[in-house]
Amino acid sequence: MTSDASRPEARAPRGFADRRARDLAAERRILAAVSAVYERYGFEALDTGALEYADALGKFLPDADRPNEGVFALQDDDEQWMALRYDLTAPLARFAAQNWETLPKPFRRYAFGTVWRNEKPGPGRFREFTQCDADTVGSSRPEADAEIVAMAVEGFDAAGLSRGQAVLKINNRKLLDGLLAEEGVSEDRRKLTVLRAIDKYDRLGWEGVAALLGPGRLDESGDFTKGAELPFKTIAAIETFLVSAGASNLARSKVIGVLAGLPMGAAGQEALGELSAIDSALTALGVGPDLARIDPTVVRGLEYYTGAVFEAELMLETTDERGQPVRFGSVGGGGRYDDLVARFTGQPVPATGFSFGVSRLAAALRAAGRDLGGEVRGPVVVIAFDQQHMAEYYAVARELRAAGISAEVYLGSSGMKAQMKYADRRLSPAAVMLGGDEIAAGTVTVKDLDLGRELARGVSDNSQWREQRPGQATIPRGELVAFVRRIVEGGR
Repeated sequence: MTSDASRPEARAPRGFADRRARDLAAERRILAAVSAVYERYGFEALDTGALEYADALGKFLPDADRPNEGVFALQDDDEQWMALRYDLTAPLARFAAQNWETLPKPFRRYAFGTVWRNEKPGPGRFREFTQCDADTVGSSRPEADAEIVAMAVEGFDAAGLSRGQAVLKINNRKLLDGLLAEEGVSEDRRKLTVLRAIDKYDRLGWEGVAALLGPGRLDESGDFTKGAELPFKTIAAIETFLVSAGASNLARSKVIGVLAGLPMGAAGQEALGELSAIDSALTALGVGPDLARIDPTVVRGLEYYTGAVFEAELMLETTDERGQPVRFGSVGGGGRYDDLVARFTGQPVPATGFSFGVSRLAAALRAAGRDLGGEVRGPVVVIAFDQQHMAEYYAVARELRAAGISAEVYLGSSGMKAQMKYADRRLSPAAVMLGGDEIAAGTVTVKDLDLGRELARGVSDNSQWREQRPGQATIPRGELVAFVRRIVEGGR
C-alpha cells in the first residue's frame, strides 16, 4: 500500500474528455453520416499521421494569444520538432505538395480523425477533439467553394439536425482586405489582429470588437488583450461594413448589392464577383439563404484563409448539466486557402475545404437533449454458477459469437443476484443460465432482460413478480441461438 501523500489524484487534464460507449457511438454515427455525404460528392478518403513536423504546420495557429503554445510539441531523436496536428488541413497541404505529380487534379479528399489544440478549453470546446473534413485542392473556381458549402449543409442534415438548426454563414476575406487597404492599413500583423477581433463579433458584440480594434480589451477574468490601435475613422468604417448588410434577413444577392456600395477597392470587387458566383451555384444546388447566407462578420481565426470563408452556426437551444443556457456557436467552418500548399512548392495551388467539429456537434446535441448515441446495448451474459462448468459456459459464448451475437461469460466473483444486476446494468438483452441440472438434461435457461425491463414498469407486487419469472424460459440446448437471436433482434 502506498501512503496517502504519494498517491496521485485521479483526474483528467482540462480539455481532455473521457468518453464511454454512448459518447463514442454518437460521434461514430456523425462520422459515418457525414463521410457518406462526402463520398456521394466524389471525395476520396485519406488518412495522415497524428504528428507533423512543426515547420510543416507553419505559424497558422488558432490561439493568437499564445502562438508558441498553440500546439502540443515534442522533439524527435534527430532534434527535429514535431507537433500533434491542430487540424486536418495543414497535413493535407503537406501531403498534396509531397505527392502532387501523381495526384488527380483537382484532388478531392475527405478525412476524419483526432486533432489537438493547446488552447483554453470551454463549454463544448476541447483540447482534443474529432474533425471530419472535405477539401478540393487544385480548383480556383468559386463553384468549388459553393459545392463545399452545399455538402456541409447536407452533412448537418445527415448528422441529425433538422432544417435550419445549423446555418452556414459565408464571407470573403478579400472584402475586409479591400476595406483595410482603402483605410491605409497594410501591415500584416495589424491586419491579423483586426481579423481575429472581428472573429469574436458573435461572442463579444460590437462593443467588445471595437475595443480590440482600438487600444485593447480587459476581459472578465482580468486578462488584457492588446488591440490593433486603429484610428477612429477606420473603426467606424469597419462597423459600417459589419452591420450594413443585415445578413440574416436578406437574400444573398441583396447582401452582395449592399456590400457593393461600400468603398473596398479592387480586392473587394473581386470578392463580390466570387460571392456572386457562389450564390448562383448554391441556388442551382437547391441551397437557399435560410441554410447558407452571406454574413460580413465571418472571418475565421486561422491565418491561412485567402478568400471565401464559411462558418456553421448551431441554432439549437442548449443547456448545461445544471439546466443553464449555454451557447455552442460554431460547430464547423472552413474556407479557401490558396497559399498553403505553395509554402512547400513555391507554386500557387488553389484549395478550399470545410471541417465538421464532430466532438463539438455531438456535445451540443447532447446539451439539446438530442443524444445520437442512444442506449448502447450490452452483450448476452452467460451466468457463471460453478467454476467446474466454465468450459460449458465458454462453449455457449463461443456458439453465440459464431452466430454474430455479442456474448460474454461473467468473470467476477459475485453470486447469481449480483450477476443478474450486472447484466441489467450493461443493458444486456438476455442472460443465459446453465447449471448442473440444465447440463445433465441438455437444456438451457434464458432470461429475456428486455422483456423483463418492459414488464417491470407496470409491476407493484414484488412477490408475484418473483413467482411469475416473466421472460424466463428453459429450452433445449440446440435451440439456444435461435431463441436468443429473436430476443436480440426484437430489442433493436
